[in-house]
Amino acid sequence: MVLIVLDDTGFAHFGCYGSTLATPAVDALAGGGLRYTGFHTTALCSPSRACLLTGRNHHSVGMRGISNWNTGYPHMRGGISPRAATVGEVLRSHGYATYAAGKWHLAPMIETSAAGPHTNWPLQKGFDRYYGFLQGETDQFFPELTHDNHHVTPPAGPENGYHVSEDIVDRSMDWIRDLASVRPDRPFFLYLAFGATHAPHQSPAEFRERWRGKFDEGYDVIRRRWYERQLEMGIIPEGTMLAPRNPGVPPWGELTTAQRVFSCRLQEAFAAMIEHTDAQIGRLVEFLRSLGRLDNTLLMVVSDNGASQEGGPLGVMDEFSFFNMLGEDIDDLVADRLDDIGGPRSHSNYPWGWAQAGNSPLRWYKQNTYGGGVRDPLIVHWPAGIDSTVQIRRQFCHAVDVTPTILDVTGAPLPENFGGHPQLPLHGRSLRPTFSDPTAPPPRSIQYFEQMGHRGIWIDGWKATTYHRPGQPYDLEEWELFHLDDDFSECHDLSSDQPERLRSMVDAWWAQAGAMGVLPLDDRTIELFGADVRQTSPHASLRYEYRPPLSHIPADAAPLLGGRPWTITAEVLVDFHPTGVLYARGSHNVGHAFFMDHSHLHFDYNALGRHFRASAPANLTQGRHVLEARFDRNGATGVLSVVVDGEEGARVPVPQIVRMLGSTGMDIGCDRLSVVVDDYQGPNEFTGAIERVVFELRGRRSSEDVAATAHTEMGRE
Repeated sequence: MVLIVLDDTGFAHFGCYGSTLATPAVDALAGGGLRYTGFHTTALCSPSRACLLTGRNHHSVGMRGISNWNTGYPHMRGGISPRAATVGEVLRSHGYATYAAGKWHLAPMIETSAAGPHTNWPLQKGFDRYYGFLQGETDQFFPELTHDNHHVTPPAGPENGYHVSEDIVDRSMDWIRDLASVRPDRPFFLYLAFGATHAPHQSPAEFRERWRGKFDEGYDVIRRRWYERQLEMGIIPEGTMLAPRNPGVPPWGELTTAQRVFSCRLQEAFAAMIEHTDAQIGRLVEFLRSLGRLDNTLLMVVSDNGASQEGGPLGVMDEFSFFNMLGEDIDDLVADRLDDIGGPRSHSNYPWGWAQAGNSPLRWYKQNTYGGGVRDPLIVHWPAGIDSTVQIRRQFCHAVDVTPTILDVTGAPLPENFGGHPQLPLHGRSLRPTFSDPTAPPPRSIQYFEQMGHRGIWIDGWKATTYHRPGQPYDLEEWELFHLDDDFSECHDLSSDQPERLRSMVDAWWAQAGAMGVLPLDDRTIELFGADVRQTSPHASLRYEYRPPLSHIPADAAPLLGGRPWTITAEVLVDFHPTGVLYARGSHNVGHAFFMDHSHLHFDYNALGRHFRASAPANLTQGRHVLEARFDRNGATGVLSVVVDGEEGARVPVPQIVRMLGSTGMDIGCDRLSVVVDDYQGPNEFTGAIERVVFELRGRRSSEDVAATAHTEMGRE
């Protein structure tokens, strides 16, 4: 039993769903199995994964949004409720070996440090072994890795050919090989969740180079080409309309030369990443074939939501430019950093035009409850269990139907109580009847959608949906009505023609919302990052004290320095002329580096590639010393200074404040992953002894420190 989950892969991105991208392994699985064109998700990663692994709706299990958030409401706690045992837990109790590799993103991020608690980590949620990353994204060349219940450093770097997608497939094959060798009678379940194709779009150079120039015609031409291929392949019904450009997507012909060059290179990076990921899937498939296990293994490939809109209208070299609402000079990027895109020194995401191409023929994107956000590919391969020559399945189905399908195929019963907790009923139904009968009815007649205030509902072939603008009254928003059986791309609004049907569907949405725990509606997003100040949180006070050596600390458990005034004090015991890192946070694109080199103390404030550095002589004698860095804020700017044994050595203005310091966490006494500055190579451990490092936040965050919610979802008019 294998469930492969891709991230931010749109409806059209696989070649077998219409694109001209290179996905031969996935296409071969589809050619020997089934392609579903009515598969739906929640429009966001953590909620979709909660649905996939529990068979219940995301609000009901406490995961309305990403696991970085914990609002205190039952529908958003950042972890899956114990009242919804995962498919891993159920299968393990049924005798299966259970393995999880890759992205997790189903534990509150403040709980992902070595201090835990580990309650929501994979091993505590039903998996015998785990190897991957706990957060929502990671640098593909320098990942923040977790092995079972502890953090580990990547076994190699990009200079040695390392890439995390290859690593997690290697680990998966190791587990299965061990099992097949020692206990060939014992079945297994592998949950393999790639970081691809979520940003950063990164892959080995040879994959990137083969896509040079392949998208120079632009997203308008490519999207139409993919749409025409979808019609020819029968992926979309004859007569389906190609949705018009989403609001805010500039026509390709109106872009400047530099914007077009930049946009194409970003799409090349995406194409290379999905091809590289497909190659890893191909390796796993061939491995299963070599063991004689492929034909009798139910293997499913899905995406968790539609193509991402987080690259904005023109794309970004670093996605955290988007989240920090800081612009990038595309002319400068094309002149100086074009070849970095897709490699170890980028964190790129493509523009809206390419995202909509990936969602062809649909409207909108990830986060939205229109088709471009919630309609995704699902491929089922099981030669021993599928008896049909018709390869396309058009039934409406949803992520909540995956676990019931797995339980149906394995015969594993769902207990009424598990681990001392009464269990919620499954909200999904098995897809197994559709395996051999392309005309079988959909597994259910109703499914609601809600994501950050966007809402929708499907009932017997009809869909009502609405687009929510944060802060606007929900009751005043207009709903649209589509007959999906005749309008695959949701382009023909029938709300004025059938107002009574629309009214009854909206009423049904509210009934479902009440039954599934959707209420209260909550459209908060980015302001919830790092907002947890419970006494059991790492952020219970404004003071953090660390005594190394320490494991790597994930970003959400690290001190909340973004935009605030702070002081960092390192108490050290040294011999003469120590060198190395005292504190590092982030990566080559954004972050902090506090280090010593050539008898100088440095603090480098890396503001998305713009470096502001305070340096001072530090001819330290043998013994104890106190080394400080201070950041003082003055409105939209700041001042950075370093202090050696009480004497201030330098003050440097910081004209560009970064409020979100990237997704990579921090190290004390070294810089383990992607180094923040080019002065050294990692890990650059401090050669003295660090007795303790204290972070003190001076004052609470201003409202200006919270990126405006209106900009977190850039697909709006």
